Amino acid sequence: MGGLNSAAVAKIKEICSRYTDEKTPLMMILSDIQNEYGYIPLEVQEIVSQETGIPVAEIYGVVTFYSFFSLTPKGKYVIGCCLGTACYVKGAQQVIDKFSEELNIKPGETTDDGMFTLDALRCIGACGIAPAVSINGKVYPKMTVSQVREVIAQQYLDYEQKQGKEGANA
Repeated sequence: MGGLNSAAVAKIKEICSRYTDEKTPLMMILSDIQNEYGYIPLEVQEIVSQETGIPVAEIYGVVTFYSFFSLTPKGKYVIGCCLGTACYVKGAQQVIDKFSEELNIKPGETTDDGMFTLDALRCIGACGIAPAVSINGKVYPKMTVSQVREVIAQQYLDYEQKQGKEGANA
């Protein structure tokens, strides 16, 4: 968010104010902020601390403990490769390595164009269709190394089509 504008600060304060009557509001506040902005950088954590009285260290601990919170912006497409036992045994490591090679990023990183974030996940509960990959919530079953390039290309195509529709509706 680099240097929050006044509207963003106001929105964060508004989110905090939604939960003033809650005994333990932090998870709800952070979840709403993550949903609104896609990540929770330190400057946002400081505002939450000021608004709630919860120490920044505690907020930071929660943000870094739970994998669904992020300190950095995520890509438009978040590729989660399951590395749970069933997926791993069926070749998930090779699949995530191929995504990493094709996108030129390591797990936990985002491409320079902001299109993709690659995440290594533990178990996503899709053991019967291992190895499984999730992209923005859509699960791709029995993923193979040879499918990786096509899956990436499809995301670019979907994005371009989405942009074309939004431009036509403007």
